[in-house]
Amino acid sequence: MSCHAKLRLGLLSATILASSGLSTPAFAQESMATSGGDDTIIVTATRRNTSILETPINISVVGSEQIARQRIDDVRDLADFTPGMTISDTGPGSTGSIVLRGLNASDVASDGATYDDALGIYLGEVPLYYDFKLLDIARVETLLGPQGTLYGMGTLAGAIRYIPNRPNVSEFEGEAHGRFYGKSHSGKVGYQADGVINVPIVRDHIAFRTTTGYYYDPGFIDYPLLIQQPGVSLPQPGGTDGVSDADYAANLTSRKDLNFEKTFTTRNQLLVQTTEDLRVIFTYAFQRTKTDGAQSNSAGVLGTGKYENAGRYIEPVNRRAHLASMEINANIADIVDLVSTTAYTNVRNQSQGDNTDLLLDLDYDYELFPAFSSWNETDNRRKQFNQEIRLVSRHGGPFNWVLGGFYNEQKLHNDYAEHVPGLSDFYGVPDNPEDLEYVSYTKSKVTEKAVFGEGTFRVTPAWQVTAGARYFEYTSKVRGSLVLPLLGDPLSPYELNPSGGEAKKDGWVWKVNTSYNFTPDVMVYATYSKGYRIGGPNRVAPCPDPVPEDQQNACALPNEVQYGPDTTKNAEIGIRAQVLDRKLTLNFNVFHIKWDGIQVDSATFYGVTGITVNGGAAKSQGFEASFQFRPIPALSIQGTYSYTDANLTEDVPGIITIRTNPGDYDARPKFTQLSALDGDRLPGSAKNSGSLGATYTTPVMDGNVVANWTATYRGNVVSRIGWDRGYGDKIPGYVLNRATLSYETDFYTVSVFANNIFDKYAVVSVGQDRSRIGINDGIASRYYRQAVLNPRTVGIEARIKY
Repeated sequence: MSCHAKLRLGLLSATILASSGLSTPAFAQESMATSGGDDTIIVTATRRNTSILETPINISVVGSEQIARQRIDDVRDLADFTPGMTISDTGPGSTGSIVLRGLNASDVASDGATYDDALGIYLGEVPLYYDFKLLDIARVETLLGPQGTLYGMGTLAGAIRYIPNRPNVSEFEGEAHGRFYGKSHSGKVGYQADGVINVPIVRDHIAFRTTTGYYYDPGFIDYPLLIQQPGVSLPQPGGTDGVSDADYAANLTSRKDLNFEKTFTTRNQLLVQTTEDLRVIFTYAFQRTKTDGAQSNSAGVLGTGKYENAGRYIEPVNRRAHLASMEINANIADIVDLVSTTAYTNVRNQSQGDNTDLLLDLDYDYELFPAFSSWNETDNRRKQFNQEIRLVSRHGGPFNWVLGGFYNEQKLHNDYAEHVPGLSDFYGVPDNPEDLEYVSYTKSKVTEKAVFGEGTFRVTPAWQVTAGARYFEYTSKVRGSLVLPLLGDPLSPYELNPSGGEAKKDGWVWKVNTSYNFTPDVMVYATYSKGYRIGGPNRVAPCPDPVPEDQQNACALPNEVQYGPDTTKNAEIGIRAQVLDRKLTLNFNVFHIKWDGIQVDSATFYGVTGITVNGGAAKSQGFEASFQFRPIPALSIQGTYSYTDANLTEDVPGIITIRTNPGDYDARPKFTQLSALDGDRLPGSAKNSGSLGATYTTPVMDGNVVANWTATYRGNVVSRIGWDRGYGDKIPGYVLNRATLSYETDFYTVSVFANNIFDKYAVVSVGQDRSRIGINDGIASRYYRQAVLNPRTVGIEARIKY
């Protein structure tokens, strides 16, 4: 490949808005990034191979070279380069909180999330439900807006598609990559090693491709106030003013850099084809991530610093996922492509956390035991089976269509326990060797069936109209039980309540889209569509009937066991153009979304345990823009900007739970619930965000020297609905800078890089709210936390292809 061709290929990695058209069906959804030598960008988001200028819906594309140059390792890194997306990086213990176009009504969290059903995430044709690393990925396509008429998963806000490189049946391929780096405020060196091997087992018919990597990311959050011996050592010796050296030595200890990440990941594909008209791809992927602490500080409690957490216990997380799938692609008489995807996902998340402040908040007077502390453990297992069959026309002519069916079954099993070391002996409770205070077990099953399709009619060569619809039906069942061992409840774990709860819903969604090409380089498009998200069970054990009035309970009443679906209506208009002899690419769209039956976090009446409920309506409106300018062949300047204004449009009574008097823990009642009000800003997304970068390439010997500098901006984010009344935060915005200097040839690349060059300190999300800050019956509360950015990272990396 010539230096000039390599430069043009690198330029496609700038973020570009695009969408659907009438090109050749995307048979087997092959991972083409370019077509021919004319710098045409090919995407498959519409189930066909279409160029950017043929695709009139909103899509953002991050190409393989940008993934490599910007070190985009997983979904948490995408938001900096995707207009309309906000992701708070809360560390390796979770995926992070992903918000598209402001469609989030729940509080932000310092520990992020491990599952998000407001958007669909795909690995090729397979629903992911997990944040697999972006190794050997051709590109990432992010579709903003509902996609339920074209994809098996119903989506409320949009879809993210990882397009993997597929097995090559004609050539051996290999790649090795390594990265070493140092991180400010950390005492260890980070590294990453990964590789790709492609073997054509039977030339032109069978090939195997494997991708494997290991990541060690050093932590930078210290835990200086850990308890030496739970149930014996004093968690807060010396009161709330500080800890003397003698008291510290007798009761506490510390661990450094606990928010490290250790991840092993592998993806293996076997391609079997008789001809290019019949292909079967078998995929097995596995990933495990471990860490020992949260990526959050304690906002100065007991003198802790910006990179210190005041947790009394280490907080390990062990996440792992298995994914197995079979994709069948068949060309039937050049009339239709049949694509069948069968997939099974098995995800398990095990975690532990400091539970002391929760039990202090519930005011059971446990603090009368001087050495009182508590930790919890969660074991969450999710098994998911998917079957999608799709027919894509390939007969040509002015009318093209897609028709599909979808089946999804998700089984969830959640075990949760709270331990209170030493408290059983203090109260004289027998037969409780693990000092269990509360134990709950829940099992649920959600089944969804849907049929969906779209048809596109080419009215004239320049004007097309697309219409689509989807019918869905789902059922949700949940069972559960709870025990309270300190009150003498026997530990009989799986005697589940058979009448836990059951719900069933069905409905329709639809889409209308049109576009007009004024010239081959200027297109205008418009879309009006409806999106939805199914309801489901809350992971809280149902209350016994009747509920005992003389004892503590943390359980769900019948109206709290399940929550229902919510829907959006999305309207947008966009333009895409190439001008100045295609040196300047411009993309711009405006959107308006109405959101009804919002799924939002709340709490149970008994035990103030977190659940999801439906309530209220909201709107989100704004615009998204991107550009790419090449004034000379060697220089590329690219940028993005998005504005998102998302607010409630009606009051939601009693949805914000706060303390009545922050800092005054003797006041009664302990909690009160405020209403969210029309006009309240939705939490979790930045109103303003953008990026600006420049890449300069110059030939040197047999390769190119490539220099890149990119600045990214995330505007302020509110932590909860009614943040100013509900003791929430308006989290300030920030600007980050990153740079890379590389020498690239056809066979190898060597780079030096720096992220967060100026070591910017910033809070990205918070846990709990400021009404939890204060002294609780003589104990400094450590409930409130602030998740923080990764500090400055500087390193080297090398990549070899053969």
